[in-house]
Amino acid sequence: MSKRIAGPEIERLIQLLAKVPGLGPRSARRAALQLIKKKEQLLSPLAAAMAEAVDAVRICSNCGNVDTCDPCTVCTDPRRDGATIIVVEDVADLWALERAGAMNARYHVLGGTLSPLDGIGPDELNIKALIDRVAGGGVSELILAVNATVEGQTTAHYITDQLSGLEVRVTRLAHGVPVGGELDYLDEGTLSAALKSRTAF
Repeated sequence: MSKRIAGPEIERLIQLLAKVPGLGPRSARRAALQLIKKKEQLLSPLAAAMAEAVDAVRICSNCGNVDTCDPCTVCTDPRRDGATIIVVEDVADLWALERAGAMNARYHVLGGTLSPLDGIGPDELNIKALIDRVAGGGVSELILAVNATVEGQTTAHYITDQLSGLEVRVTRLAHGVPVGGELDYLDEGTLSAALKSRTAF
């Protein structure tokens, strides 16, 4: 059993930081120590920003993006091409594509991929809302920008099947995205090239 080295408040901070993706227990301890050392410059403003985020953050009822307004900034931007929807698995993928700046389209966040082994079926994802958006008209192209994993491709095939009979061109990212790769970890150049050289699905 490990010895406690700090008070319960600091221990709780470390435990919560360790749950952040990319931070393990050791990194969480280092991050907590840095925050505590710079309490006025880092810890207090971070705590205030997080308290504000808890009250302000919304999930867009249209596309599933995370923002402080609903509908989100992307959905309400009149400069975006409403006829093109880029379908992504997660908000992190949406943000990665936005960093690449390759297209000025709208998005749809699925909230994951189909995975029967994990109990994730179509009803657990934001697929029905996507089909309804396309069926509502005005969408000419759907770009399936899902990860090049087995689950991602299974999800893409399922969506394509659900869209049969609707007048929409379905494309996918070109194979510049490595098989087994995840969008959030790719550089902007690769993402931009993949979007520009997309192919029919």
